[in-house]
Amino acid sequence: MSFSPGVSNPSGANIIQEQRDRWARKRSRVARELVLTEQRYCQQLELVNTYFVEILKAKETLRPSIVEAVFSSIKAIHSVNQSLLVHVENGYLGRGFDQFCPQLHHYNSYVDNMYNARKILAVQLKKNRAFRRYKALQEARPEFNNYKLEDLLPLPAQRIHQYKHFLQDLTENTSPEDPEFQQLSGAARAVSEVSQHIQDNARSHQNHLQLCRVQKLLKGRRTKVLAPGRWYIREGWLRTVAPKGAESTPRMFFLFSDMLVQAKRCGPLHPTHGGKFTGQHAYPLQECTVDKVFGHTKSQGGLLSLSFPKAKLLLMSCDQEDINDWHQSLVSAVGKLQSKNTSVHKRDELCRRPLRPAPDIPQNSEPPADGPPGRKRNMASCELTERAQTPSTSSSTTGPAEPKRMKLAGAPSGSVPEPSTSSCVIL
Repeated sequence: MSFSPGVSNPSGANIIQEQRDRWARKRSRVARELVLTEQRYCQQLELVNTYFVEILKAKETLRPSIVEAVFSSIKAIHSVNQSLLVHVENGYLGRGFDQFCPQLHHYNSYVDNMYNARKILAVQLKKNRAFRRYKALQEARPEFNNYKLEDLLPLPAQRIHQYKHFLQDLTENTSPEDPEFQQLSGAARAVSEVSQHIQDNARSHQNHLQLCRVQKLLKGRRTKVLAPGRWYIREGWLRTVAPKGAESTPRMFFLFSDMLVQAKRCGPLHPTHGGKFTGQHAYPLQECTVDKVFGHTKSQGGLLSLSFPKAKLLLMSCDQEDINDWHQSLVSAVGKLQSKNTSVHKRDELCRRPLRPAPDIPQNSEPPADGPPGRKRNMASCELTERAQTPSTSSSTTGPAEPKRMKLAGAPSGSVPEPSTSSCVIL
């Protein structure tokens, strides 16, 4: 058997080459799919721009402000994506996305306006008969392929999520030595930030819809549910147990990120509030303590104890899974709220300016000849020196008694004592 160092292992080189070939094939497949979907996406954007934005502005079926509010920056997005399509069709993926990412602010502004645009479009379809007829005629064209305008308007937000996955696949299957690797990885980070922004907007919108729904369920405006920074968590029926052992009563509870609302159902025969609830109590979770009294094992239901500064709740459910979910949701909400407040207090303490110590009085300071700078400090030091040089017998003279000063042992009576290093002076 020969172990000559000049002969390399051919099997290892073949494995590496096979892996590189697999990367190249997958990269080529992803690039081909990107080109095809980009072509279709640009065609759909062109339909919206040609048959809605441009013609609506020319015919003035809608006011220019309404057209701008509904379609926002979709025209700028179409222009940016046409440039990207030219690059990806020619195989310049890195260069195309490198020039595409600085224009992502058009997508951000479009997404921020998307839910408002949907609301304005619904109002116009309800009130403007001419626009309703025009929209139906345009959507009947064969180019639309049975798509409605409501189906085409969310496409930019959906396309950003597709870009995120395309760029991740392209980056994973591109060698780090490739010149396009840095461009693709930078584009993947930029697109991921926009994708996260879109997801945050969607969550905020859904949360707002839930808050509005709960506010409509509660009779009157006594309980304010709509508030900035408040998040809906869950709702459900629980039985409240009286401390003195009275019979438990079912109540509806709405859990939010900062409070727990207890409500009871209105009478079914009420003429206007038949399916609504009356808010009874709103418990803030700021100083709440959650304990599970029983229900730790696999039994039927459980009992939760909620302690507030001025109240205490005992909540019971016969469903083990339900009581466990409530316990987990309550503990999580209270923990997040308390940790958030703790971090705010720490940040406020760090932002406070430190107090400056009082400046020490110099030992032999004399007032300068030309005056104003340091005037008060020098006058104070001169006054202290004069008092120190005054003999102790002067205290027996007529007038207000001067404060006595202690002399150091062994110091001559006529010598001037050295001022103390402490910033506190006894007068």
